[in-house]
Amino acid sequence: MSRSAISFDNSYLHQLPARFYHRQTASPVPAAELLLANTELAAELGIDSDWLQSPQGIAVLAGNALAEGSEPIACAYAGHQFGNYNPQLGDGRALLLGEVIDIHGRRRDVQLKGSGPTLYSRNGDGKSPLGPVLREYLLSEAMHRLGVPTTRALAAISSGEAVYRERALPGGILCRIASSHIRVGTVQYVASTGDEDALRQLLDYVIARHYPQASDDAHPYERLLDAVIEAQARLITHWQSLGFIHGVMNTDNMLLCGETIDYGPCAFMEAYHPGTVFSSIDRQGRYAFGNQPAIAQWNLVQLAQAILPVLRRDGESDLKPAVERAQDSLNAFTTQFFASYRQHMADKLGLSHADEADQQRYEAFLQQLQDHDCDFTLGFRCLRDRAAQAGGLPIDDGIDDLFALPEAFNDWLADWQQRLGQDGMTPAQRDTRMRRANPVFIPRNHQVEAAIAASYQGDHRRFFALNEVLQQPFDYRPAWREYALPARDEERVEQTFCGT
Repeated sequence: MSRSAISFDNSYLHQLPARFYHRQTASPVPAAELLLANTELAAELGIDSDWLQSPQGIAVLAGNALAEGSEPIACAYAGHQFGNYNPQLGDGRALLLGEVIDIHGRRRDVQLKGSGPTLYSRNGDGKSPLGPVLREYLLSEAMHRLGVPTTRALAAISSGEAVYRERALPGGILCRIASSHIRVGTVQYVASTGDEDALRQLLDYVIARHYPQASDDAHPYERLLDAVIEAQARLITHWQSLGFIHGVMNTDNMLLCGETIDYGPCAFMEAYHPGTVFSSIDRQGRYAFGNQPAIAQWNLVQLAQAILPVLRRDGESDLKPAVERAQDSLNAFTTQFFASYRQHMADKLGLSHADEADQQRYEAFLQQLQDHDCDFTLGFRCLRDRAAQAGGLPIDDGIDDLFALPEAFNDWLADWQQRLGQDGMTPAQRDTRMRRANPVFIPRNHQVEAAIAASYQGDHRRFFALNEVLQQPFDYRPAWREYALPARDEERVEQTFCGT
């Protein structure tokens, strides 16, 4: 066992029944190499960054050594995958090394992905090619910088071994951080056993860890459902406001803590089209961009169904009243989503709030983007620059040559600028709000794939450079111009793939 600068405090393992997980260690790898360590995140977690980058720390990140206090487990869960229920999934290529309490007093999971087979691997090798590791590092950290609740990347490791998919590929391991890895599918797995005591144990644990305010209510599980629904409404609103397409919104990929998880077949939309799909396995378009709010609500219905037995109140002889209360909670998702979405869109348009007329205004702008195949990200960023210029504020040097809205937008722009004059914000306040709502740099698919392709050839410079750009998504630099541009026809990446 290796001594380390990580202080583990493992509650999931010690407070829940053993059938929730399986104890095991990672599979050793032959030649682990640290590609990138997130030293800023390490400091937040209270982990010594020098140790993290030392041979001892790299050995722990690669699964070749066990840090003091670490008690690795693979977690069990079930889930609906593309609408079809699978009663036994689980961490097929991941291990939860343990939990830490960060410098803000928050409990965080430390997990390895690609660390070898587990009890739940279903004949898979439990490994990951390097590409999905780099993709998740880039995407999750970009999402964090964009203000989206997300799991995060602590380190990317090259394993020094080949992983066989359609062909032999360099292997990799990601160290992922999450507020927890408890999923809708975790609840489904426990509910499927019919053990209400175990279900209550799990839900009590979730309340204590994520939603302690629910514990003071006379009906804590109802309040827990409400809290999870609200968290998911806020999360999906963030996705929609940025053009993010998750790609595989199965119930086992919905965390109860409200963070984005699983950056396999995800992508950011370029030309705005609500039907956009990137995932190679989503042949019916179930998880298209425009479907994401409805799919989130569908997943929450599965959560509500799983916990119905414990939503029944004292004296109720059947589940009908519990079903009606759960339905009321689920109906609130739509109201919460659209209220949050409307405010996000107000921010993007430079308004303090959006009324019904403003809703029609942003819907008309989206329709124009769609009609003219305009880039979603740069289309909105153009609005920020126009508002800044109208307010007498400087605009970013050189950004005006990235993209221009077609003349067909002129009538809409005139109406919008008149509306800005009726809003109470100062130009400086508006600019701050619009900058934070309208990035100029996003993880464009062709850039991510180019970085992965170069890394497969042993050249990680594009990966490092892209990661640096994505840490500052709102501030344009002319030297980074290529990272802001949509893909040319010959660069376009039409499909993304799971990392399994």
